[in-house]
Amino acid sequence: MRIGVLTGGGDCPGLNAVIRAVVRKGVDVHGDEFVGFRDGWRGALEGDTVVLDVEAVRGILPRGGTILGSSRTNPYSTEEGEKKVLDTVGRLGVDALVVIGGDDTLGVANRLTASGLPIIGVPKTIDNDLQATDYTFGFDTAVMIATEAIDRLHTTAQSHHRVLIAEVMGRNAGWIAWHSGVAGGANVILIPEQPFDIDNVVAYIEHRFASHYAPVVVVAEGALPVEGTLPSRSGEVDAFGHARLSGIGTLLESELAQRTGRETRATVLGHVQRGGSPTAFDRVLATRFGLHAVDALHAGHGDQMVAVHGTSIDLVHLSEATSSPKLVPPELYQEAEVFFG
Repeated sequence: MRIGVLTGGGDCPGLNAVIRAVVRKGVDVHGDEFVGFRDGWRGALEGDTVVLDVEAVRGILPRGGTILGSSRTNPYSTEEGEKKVLDTVGRLGVDALVVIGGDDTLGVANRLTASGLPIIGVPKTIDNDLQATDYTFGFDTAVMIATEAIDRLHTTAQSHHRVLIAEVMGRNAGWIAWHSGVAGGANVILIPEQPFDIDNVVAYIEHRFASHYAPVVVVAEGALPVEGTLPSRSGEVDAFGHARLSGIGTLLESELAQRTGRETRATVLGHVQRGGSPTAFDRVLATRFGLHAVDALHAGHGDQMVAVHGTSIDLVHLSEATSSPKLVPPELYQEAEVFFG
């Protein structure tokens, strides 16, 4: 079988581990050939490819990023996009695709399967917001990076009697903020699923100072205040129509300093959470996803995504995985609220 591989959306630790596993299992066990598409769906649209063989994937397991490159290109942003992808696949003699990405990348894959092109998806997002899988690779690494940053912020906050804010990634889902905030002992955690009342945040901060400790606030980039309580944010959108989020940390810095009279500083972790070497957990999960993706194609599946449930790797339909984002449930957020203030 001749299989195309692409990585789309934001880069994250573990992508290269998937690519390595796909190629090693496909070549060594099934005798497959591989074509790598550069920069996600852009490569599939334009026929921009790179040879993927065993030699090409040697030594890439611990490397961050993706050797194939990535982009947020959406083939369905133009009328001819789907036809161009299918023409490229046909011209290159590609029998099937392994598509590694998040909701947007796999959403494109799901639409393409209607044309008869076999595709197996691999769930990738540091936000951990894909339905139908317990975890996505890259998430554990992002949480570890954010937790280490929060640990460091605590010492500076305490030394200078400041309010320190850590802004972490999380557009619609607050999984990184929740996990790193709980692990790092944050005094307030703000997530997109729960609009926050700035007066409550101020009360938590004042309570923390009253106990002779300095507060650390963890906020997801997509967190929003209760409507009408703070200025709203607006900005550009990407190829999939998502707002380019930024600024909640800075907004909180200004508001909290004014309302509490305390020196306040915001730290935006940003792309630091995406970069660098994956954790052992993410390396293992990404490797298992890659192995099972190749096996799924050879078993005749063509519109599925590999998913982890407990310790088992299963197959779920792509439409199930991309139907809606997986959000932090209210009862889980309530567990963290015990430690606020």
